[in-house]
Amino acid sequence: MLAYRDDGDRRAFETLVHRYERELFNYLRRYLGDAEMADDAFQATFLQVHLKCDYFEPGRKVRPWLYTVATNQAIDAKRRSRRHQMASLDRCCRAGDQDDEGGSLMEFLGSEEPAPDAHIESAEAGAQVHEAVSQLPESLKEVLTLVYYQGLKYREAAEVLEIPVGTVKSRLHAAIRKLEPSLTHLDTAAHG
Repeated sequence: MLAYRDDGDRRAFETLVHRYERELFNYLRRYLGDAEMADDAFQATFLQVHLKCDYFEPGRKVRPWLYTVATNQAIDAKRRSRRHQMASLDRCCRAGDQDDEGGSLMEFLGSEEPAPDAHIESAEAGAQVHEAVSQLPESLKEVLTLVYYQGLKYREAAEVLEIPVGTVKSRLHAAIRKLEPSLTHLDTAAHG
């Protein structure tokens, strides 16, 4: 990062992107729950890294800094998505329950289809865990994603989220407590 910041070394930037692309993209996909939004946020993350590289301080670890930038881009993407969904819903309702592509409001609201019966048990369990995690409050989901899925240390997650380490620990504990009923149900179903 310093080589890119100080010397404009493009190969250093390419190495940085290559080293973290899979990890950051997977984090963003989990965080956002949508691969297309994750791709956009990933691109925006590295654009911000390029634009803000002068703010990177010597001695600071790159990984937590990248996660901070990525998390901020994901939050922005969620906000844009919510505004777009609300605008689409408003346009749909004003246009006699028809959107620009001809779908009705009822189709829009009822578009979530159940998972096909052909899913294997592990895929179903994974989907149920993903659903349970998606229902967590944002503050708990952020900590769980950073620590559990991305493997950041408590200290690194605290730096990314700009909160004390104790808050990371308490939020992680609270997230696990909230997930226990779902996980217990899965465990019972798997062994029952």
